[in-house]
This record gives sequence, C-alpha cells and structure tokens, in this order.
Amino acid sequence: MDNILMHSNVSDLLKIKANKLPNREAIYDEKRRMTYGQLDHEVTKLAQGLKNSGVKSGDRVAVALINSIEFVTSFFAIARVGAVLIPLNPFFSKGECSYLVQQTGAKALLCGEVSFYSELREEIESLEMLISVGFQAEEYLYYDDLLVGNEFEDIRVEPKDNLFTIMFTSGTTGHPKGAMLTHENVLFSSASASKVMECTEDDVFLIPNPMFHIMGITFLLRAIFCGGKLVVMRKYSVTGALALIESEKVTVHPGVPTMFILELNSSDFEKYDLSSLRTGEMAAAPCPVEVVKQIRTDMNCNVLIAYGSTETSATLTLTGFDADDKARSETVGRPIPGVKLKVVDENRQECGVGEVGELACKGPGVTKGYYNMPLETAQAIDQEGWFYTGDMATIDENGYVRIVGRKKEMIIKGGFNIYPRELEEALHQHPAILEAAVIGLPDAIFGELTYACVVLREGETSNEEELLAFMKERFVKYKIPDKFLILDELPVTSSGKISKLKLKEELNKHNQAFTT
Repeated sequence: MDNILMHSNVSDLLKIKANKLPNREAIYDEKRRMTYGQLDHEVTKLAQGLKNSGVKSGDRVAVALINSIEFVTSFFAIARVGAVLIPLNPFFSKGECSYLVQQTGAKALLCGEVSFYSELREEIESLEMLISVGFQAEEYLYYDDLLVGNEFEDIRVEPKDNLFTIMFTSGTTGHPKGAMLTHENVLFSSASASKVMECTEDDVFLIPNPMFHIMGITFLLRAIFCGGKLVVMRKYSVTGALALIESEKVTVHPGVPTMFILELNSSDFEKYDLSSLRTGEMAAAPCPVEVVKQIRTDMNCNVLIAYGSTETSATLTLTGFDADDKARSETVGRPIPGVKLKVVDENRQECGVGEVGELACKGPGVTKGYYNMPLETAQAIDQEGWFYTGDMATIDENGYVRIVGRKKEMIIKGGFNIYPRELEEALHQHPAILEAAVIGLPDAIFGELTYACVVLREGETSNEEELLAFMKERFVKYKIPDKFLILDELPVTSSGKISKLKLKEELNKHNQAFTT
C-alpha cells in the first residue's frame, strides 16, 4: 500500500484524492455527475448533518439504498464521523432487514421509500432515526436537509483498530453473521488488488454489482484509490451495461460470470463499441474456458479471475495478465501481495502441494471476527490469525489456487450467495410440509439454480405455484428457489439424516424429467 495510505482511513482516502484531483470527474450514476472536489464537499456536508443529528463515533448506521451517488456519499460520510457502516439489501423483506438492524443495534437508517421502515423504528429500541433518500415523509429526516456546513472537524479513526463496516454473511447454520471489517481491512485489499490490475487515474470503472455486497464496495474503493472514475449502474441490465461501456469509455468491467455470459449472448452485442475495455475481474463462480476466451477476444477485455469472501474484504487471489485462458478458467490465480494462503486437512495440518484440503488465509484484509459471535469467531480464526474459509482447494507448485468444492452448502446463483438452511427453515413453517431440503444444481447461465425438495404431510396437498407464492412473501427475489419438487421421500444416511449428496445425484440423473 502507498505510504500516504499506510496510516489513513476510508474518509482520508477520498480527501487525499479530492485535494490532488479536485476537478477530475469521480462518479456518474446515470442521473448525476460529480468531480472529486464536489463528491468530497457533499460528503463533508452529510457528515456534519449526521453529527448534528446525533450520530457519534462508534454508532452503527445502516444504509439500504440502491447503487447511487447517495450510497457513495453515505459510505464516506459515515466513515468521516467515525461511525460503522451496515450495508443492507434495499430489497430485503421486513424480517430480513429487522434481524440485521437488531443484531447490530443500528442507530440510524438511510433508506429509499419502503413501507415497513417506520415500523422498524417503533419495534427496535436502538433505531432512533430514519433518513429518507429521494422522498420526503413525516417522521423521516430528509437527506437533502442534512447537507449542511462546508467544514467538518476530523474525528480520529485508527485504521487498524476501528471498524469501518459490519457486512453480513451466512454459514451452514443459516443465521447471518456480521463480519467486522476495519478501515485497514478494506483499504488493504482494494489497494493490493488495484496494483495487480495495474489501475491508474485513466481507468473508468463500471460498477454493475450491488454496492451493499463486498465486491461492489471494494471496487468503489479501488476506483478512488487510483483516482479513476466510477460509472455506477443503479440497476444492472445487459443492454444498460453495454451502452455505458460505450458511452462512458469504460476500461474496467468487474462482474460475476453470469453478467459476462449474458452480455456476450445479447442480441444487441454487435451494436456496441467495447474497444475501450482494458481489463475486468470475474469472481463468485467458475467460468468455462470458452467464455473466458470470448471475453478476451470478443469484448476486448483482458479479464482476471478472483477469489475471496466477505470475511477477507473480498479479494484473496487474482490471476495475472500473464495467465492463459486455461489457468483463468480452472484456477483463481495466486494470492495478492500481502496475503498468505495454505491448505489444511481436517486437523488443520498443512497439506502437501496439490493435495485437497480446506483453504486458510492470513493477511491485513482478514476480518477481526463476527460481531457479537465469539464462538463462531473462534471456530473460524485461530490464535495465529489464520481464517479458515470453508472452501476446499489445492495449491500447485506455482502457487495457483484451484477451488474444488465447498465445505459449506452455500449455493452461488449469478454471484449471489444463497444459504439452504435459511430457506429450509422457512419451508418448514409451511403447514403442509413435513421435510425440506434445498440444494444447488449446475446451470450454464447462473452457475447454479436452487432446488427446493419437499415431502408433504400425510393428507396435505400443495403445488409449485403455491409454494412459490409462500416463499415470495418471505425473501428477496434471488433467494426464492427456482424449482420446487414435491417428492414422496428424501434420501437419508445410515444415521437418518437427509443426504443432500444422494439427493443431488438422483436429481442430476433425472433432471430432464423436471420442467420449470
């Protein structure tokens, strides 16, 4: 990391770039454009408004906003007052949102116009204020009214010790866990990966990923770190992405494989000039070698493959520009500078070269632990600071990492993490369901599709349409199972537990018999 950033926090990063490049365009969100100087000025005003409203250093502030300039200003303003960012999916149901706000004891919530937020304030003691963005309503503070003052007295934030964000992820228990990430965590990973990608002030970054996810957040920071420009997609669409690449002369295109596959297969693909593309990053799921080759040739995008997690501030590994198409499709590259990796057996003893085991990592980007979850933290991070990812991998003699499977049962659909236990618990609440098992099966477009397999209680009836409606009431769109299968029984192990391995094998054999 540059010397100037070694002792800086997230807020300092923006100020440094605004002082150096005040008139350079920093961001375009399909509605507004701002220079670095203008962005820093609005962040200062919002920070003062938050402070005047009672937000103090260490307070948790939730942000449930779509990709936008307002998300970015909130992101930096929260850091500037020394508070802790809690990013929320703005499309979460009330139950999903309520759990995360309660878990963190969030004091304030910046949000779009959603009906249940006022109910949350009445029900959750810690939630003292709602801040409306893009609308005005009684009992809400209005974002525009908080933009006051031209100066802000700096609040000391220690990058290594103070939290920047608590980002929620889930494990096999299905209960969301808040990964505590410091300012140093996110700045290290963003700066180190930026150098591997050879990013400069001339780069224009497309941000198609949701900014409430770790990939969106770290690419936001990568762009600011190098003094580049952010092109923020308010909502991803294939033609929208292609059009923005052409009109804004995008040079860096991050995304999940699904995005690239859909863009390559768009009927409008040939209409757009993508010659500005220099590189990109693809992560969250494997990608066939043919697709990697297409991205590099047809899109003119020398795409790199990455691996990481929320707990590691995103990037742990990246393929270099010297890696061939096969290496980019079969591996996730080598550790970025500053990261240490090893593969361990079930006793956490290091495996030999090429042997399969659980991937563990260590470095400045690794989380401090899970918020208010000491047991889970102790299980995931040992006394030497190694974080155990739950992913099964090999490391070859050249340091290239291959992810061979997931120790956890997480499903990755189009770059979104889906946790079966959470869906199974909801299905078990259905009065007609006796047993439920949720699994992921391979899909050429989305990486995986989600199958909900259920056994009904004796004498009860249901169908796919009714089960779909039941889950739509409870979950954001991407979590809703793609297929519902009503079976006579679920396969079990010798101990009587449901065998998802056998279930997957059976469905793979007979998958052609099922239709959507």
